[in-house]
Amino acid sequence: MTPDETPLDLGRTGSLNGRPVGRLAYGCWRFPGTPQAGVAEKIETAFEIGANVIDTADIYGAGEAENMLGSWLGEQPSRRDDMVLVTKGGITPPIPYNSSKDHLIGACEASLRRLRTDHVDLYLIHRPDILTGAEEAAAALTALKDSGKAAAVGVSNYSLEQTRALQAFLDFPLAAIQPEISAWATDALFDGLLDHAQAARLLPMAWSPLAGGILATGAAPEKGTDRFEKLIEVLDRIAEASNVGRDCVALAWLLAHPVGIMPIIGTQSVDRIRASAKAYEVKLTRRDWYEVLEAGLGQRMP
Repeated sequence: MTPDETPLDLGRTGSLNGRPVGRLAYGCWRFPGTPQAGVAEKIETAFEIGANVIDTADIYGAGEAENMLGSWLGEQPSRRDDMVLVTKGGITPPIPYNSSKDHLIGACEASLRRLRTDHVDLYLIHRPDILTGAEEAAAALTALKDSGKAAAVGVSNYSLEQTRALQAFLDFPLAAIQPEISAWATDALFDGLLDHAQAARLLPMAWSPLAGGILATGAAPEKGTDRFEKLIEVLDRIAEASNVGRDCVALAWLLAHPVGIMPIIGTQSVDRIRASAKAYEVKLTRRDWYEVLEAGLGQRMP
């Protein structure tokens, strides 16, 4: 086997703020509207595949997702120590954003009440608020960390320069970023964000790693149909060779990046949660990886 034929490393474990974590995370944004009775099975199945990072936000169902997770934690308080709990704040429809110091602190405190816990392991500003300066946003995150309400902090949907500006006003490093990344949404690979994450040792948590599910279903978007069909063709070819679903190939493609991307899966199907672990079994070569990228871009690399 030549070096180019050697499967890429898809390590199952990483770290977040010094804690061991699985490379896949489980997101609760689709909890609202589903039965409370299913929460325990979904979280326990996530734990079963090593996905001990549980991600939510105050905007998901206007607090309902946090309430649902908190209700389960109230019934199973011992499981709190088994999870790395992540939540986010700062989206305030219809304003639409508020990252002022008082608001972020209050939003985190409200999240803690809903989650029935005294702290989160990671608190993120959900989207950048143009009307709040980086210094004030940093002051809010510092207060949350100093008070013990957030063990670590980070940002979601921030650009490279917005991330750098915020970090300039912090006396401690940001722990994580949450950009949209998938084989269909590749901007973060080229805009410097993932390069910065490597240099700053930030954990990139990829939201919508299956592009809103279309990389699993194969349902073509309204635009870029030909390009999308080519991407699905490449994913299917690799999936067949590894005897997995194309969704697992799309997850494996993210896991293979050297920065240590953590895809956040959000399916409400216990079977699909469990099947996501097959992403680690994908035999993805360097050429396979670039074929997926080229198909998603709709052009060959220069």
